[in-house]
Amino acid sequence: MTTECNDCKGTGTIILSEKECPDCKGAGKPRSISLDRLSEKDLGALMGGGLKCAKCSGTGKVSVTEPCKTCGGRGKFFTCTACGIEIPGKGELCENCAKKKPVHILSSECDTRELEIGKIYEGKVQGHANFGVFIDLNPMLRGLIHSSNLSHIPELGEKIFVEVKNIASNGNIELLLRAPKEYQIIQVEKQLPRRKTIELTKYLGKLIHMSGEVIQIKQTGGPTIFSISDEDGTVQCAAFEKAGERAYPEIKSETIVKVIGEPSMRNGALQVEIRSIRQLWGQDANGIKEQIEAAIDRRAEPHDIQFLVKSDVLEKLKPKMKNAARLIRKAAYKSRPIIIRHHADADGITSAIAIERALLPIIREVGGSDADRHFFRRSPSKAPFYEIEDVTKDITFALEDQERFSQKMPLVVLMDNGATEEDMPAMKQAVIYGIDIMVIDHHHPDGTIDSIVLEHVNPAYAGGDYGITTGMIGTEIARMINPDVTEEIKHLPAVSAMGDRSSATEGDAYKALVSDKYKLDDLRKMALAIDYEAFWQRFNDGRGLMNDILNLGSSVRHQQIVDLLNEQANAAITEQLEASMPNVKTQKLSNGTIMNVIDVENFAHKFTFPPPGKTSGEIHDRLCTRYAGQPLVTIGYGPDFAVLRSKGVKMNIPQMVKELHSEIKGAGVSGGGHLVVGSIKFVEGMRKEVLAKLAEKIGAAGIG
Repeated sequence: MTTECNDCKGTGTIILSEKECPDCKGAGKPRSISLDRLSEKDLGALMGGGLKCAKCSGTGKVSVTEPCKTCGGRGKFFTCTACGIEIPGKGELCENCAKKKPVHILSSECDTRELEIGKIYEGKVQGHANFGVFIDLNPMLRGLIHSSNLSHIPELGEKIFVEVKNIASNGNIELLLRAPKEYQIIQVEKQLPRRKTIELTKYLGKLIHMSGEVIQIKQTGGPTIFSISDEDGTVQCAAFEKAGERAYPEIKSETIVKVIGEPSMRNGALQVEIRSIRQLWGQDANGIKEQIEAAIDRRAEPHDIQFLVKSDVLEKLKPKMKNAARLIRKAAYKSRPIIIRHHADADGITSAIAIERALLPIIREVGGSDADRHFFRRSPSKAPFYEIEDVTKDITFALEDQERFSQKMPLVVLMDNGATEEDMPAMKQAVIYGIDIMVIDHHHPDGTIDSIVLEHVNPAYAGGDYGITTGMIGTEIARMINPDVTEEIKHLPAVSAMGDRSSATEGDAYKALVSDKYKLDDLRKMALAIDYEAFWQRFNDGRGLMNDILNLGSSVRHQQIVDLLNEQANAAITEQLEASMPNVKTQKLSNGTIMNVIDVENFAHKFTFPPPGKTSGEIHDRLCTRYAGQPLVTIGYGPDFAVLRSKGVKMNIPQMVKELHSEIKGAGVSGGGHLVVGSIKFVEGMRKEVLAKLAEKIGAAGIG
């Protein structure tokens, strides 16, 4: 076996320095020319003034070299095929192993071209006949020991050693029984050039060698399917042992393997029928892995795009956005499962769907038409943070997929959530199981989670605020992942801006960008339809329905479903407000803020749309109209929570939550959100104290 020397790159020499060419004295052209010895080509070069010095090839310099000390000037390392130690010169065996008789074991893909007359091979008795015994040397090769050469009859299925006496022109193999006392086993493989996945269609029905990383193993009712990835792509390789029985159980996921097999088309897709597969180790494995990693890094590089709108904040945030796109693309090209966890509202859903639309074509390109079933999941979260319930589901599903399909642990992308201390308990659980996390959010960050995530894209890190929605950021990142989806998703930022009531100039720009196709009322109706449908979808992604609502499917269905859902949502909101508005209590605080409170536990319909947060928001919108131009805060509270909405009051809800937690002992205050929109949790018995202290802090806040 040979491996190339890394130090001299297989040349056997090390370049020490360069010196002036002694023949041409640095000119690069021959000093003297014998015309009668020049070829026609050289004469042409001479006439054109392009004849080069033969010694330095026209460079004017020659290298000063010495033999490579690492490989002794050989350029390669030769290793004993039996024990693996380095040996001088070329050959199969080291001195010690050469003293023992070599016995060769043929791998399953070998044919008569790997057989040599006079060599000994391991075989298995396949059958008896009057004229001799048939011996299988591998599944492809069968030979015969003639009865005249047998001193005894070996048993059926017995492993024996045989010498190849002759190979007839018709392929018949004549064998002799041998029983060496001391021997050395040598594995024999078919030597084929390595082929890449992108080349395999050229070799349909032919025996090929490919090497790559095992990314998934599926046991079907018939063969075992190994998904193997190399520098250019992924191909499914099928091995059959018995129906439903795992073939090659020693092969695990995330290992580098060598496959010998035959490419074929099966149900319109490329598949390799495995003759043999084995794990590679050491330098062989590392070399392949490095090549794959380097190729994936190149393919994962995000597209350089111009943003759809002008924004200083987005420009400052661009490096983080590009890194997020790079990490997502790399996960897709490495066939690593990707889970998008997003808040179940218009902003969270539009941001996640933008990434989904960009990502699915890449995942299918890499892993086949059904790859998104195994390598992608979009999951809504009811709370605007990564809850323990969420991470428990993600870990459970990931472990099940790892057990059933030998998949890698996933990359979790948190969108419109994940930016604060509330997310840490779930994130810590995920990290224990090897799950990587990335955050794309616009909630006000507290810096707590940044050390535990791969990337945190947040407008606050570029001088912006929550007015730049996650839908805006997610859409631009999606375009970096796959710019081909730009036309179909460029209206999603405008929908998210309407859903999150963004007052940022970027929000107005995104709305203007699609004004030729969508009026403001169209965008508002889409946002409300998403919020309404998300409430009933619970923990399902509702891919088909959400696509129709966002006009990513049938345009006829889009209009019909948006109109219907708006009719139902508005009727539910009207019914809710008819019950709630008369029970709103209003008071003016010392700083001039009009504070409105509503007990949504007792004065709002439960377990229906709109939920407490949405109910509080709708009440707040109507009160803003009633008290136009005045500072206003609306609090919707229940037994152990409070939802806050404000306008014209300079609040910092995350900071207020921290203060309440430390100032009111035994209340267990937690929560957060944006600076002026958020939620607070507390223990039920301390509700009165928490709400009183909260009102006090609102009264002390600045106005404007």
